[in-house]
Amino acid sequence: MERSLGLANMSRVQEFILLGLSTRPDIRIGLFAVFLTLYLLTLLENMLIVYLTCSHTELHKPMYFFLGNLSCLEMCYVSVTMPSLLVGLRSSPCHVPFTACVMQLFLFISLICTKCTLLASMAYDRYVAVCRPLHYPLLMRPQVCLGLAASSWLGGLLVSVIKTSCIASLSYCGPNVLNHFFCDVSPLLNLSCTHVALTELVDFISAIAIFCGSLLVALASYVAIGSAVLRMPSAAARCKALSTCASHLIAMGIFYSVVLFMYSQPSHIESTDLNKVLSVIYTVATPMCSPIIYCLRNREVHAVLRKTLHPR
Repeated sequence: MERSLGLANMSRVQEFILLGLSTRPDIRIGLFAVFLTLYLLTLLENMLIVYLTCSHTELHKPMYFFLGNLSCLEMCYVSVTMPSLLVGLRSSPCHVPFTACVMQLFLFISLICTKCTLLASMAYDRYVAVCRPLHYPLLMRPQVCLGLAASSWLGGLLVSVIKTSCIASLSYCGPNVLNHFFCDVSPLLNLSCTHVALTELVDFISAIAIFCGSLLVALASYVAIGSAVLRMPSAAARCKALSTCASHLIAMGIFYSVVLFMYSQPSHIESTDLNKVLSVIYTVATPMCSPIIYCLRNREVHAVLRKTLHPR
């Protein structure tokens, strides 16, 4: 009888308590202002990129098509995690209903998987541009670009459905406190009262399929690009080829290195302040910096932006 009551209680968790980014009242107000500013700046930057790529025919190219998709994703991505971070800084701790937590987890997993595959598609685009320039119009025709983008979004949704279903089906008892600022996979697995081996296996297989798979595609593309650049006869040609890849390589390197460090740790280790800082990097900093990294030295984007700001 007591065992039955205990199992019933385990399934009655109605909400999770997020401790947030910081529990220090003296710095929460300052952090709230900083992250609110970063959030608005991220939305503004990425909306500008989407507007420019959609409204100017000069940017109707595969590279900018993927960049527009990435900007749409970054706006969604930052809007999934940032509101709970801001609420936690405003009124810590933050109480999140179980359903809302699962929905946030679903959206987060879907978007991060989509981002991985989009970055791989962009690496492939750069490979074709540098290594097979004569075949570029055929290999990166609109139908192919649309198929790669749609596969990225749909693949992210499919993986998220599987992973979120496994995590949501677990039983949770006390404490229901997450030492994080949003509902992430590892903190939720730490709170489960049931056997999580199957869920961890699903998590591992999906990580291999999506994360490691897209990383291998990107690395293979850049190995081929590096080999082709070394064979180029002139320094000017080498510099031009590298300049078309540098921004994507920087953004991809930051994202993958942080995520690899975060998710290479065992799931039973509790979230720490370091983990929360690293989470800020890939959930807040990279969406804000991506438009700057991609467009800071891009002459075509500069020209279109000047035309938009100073129409004749």
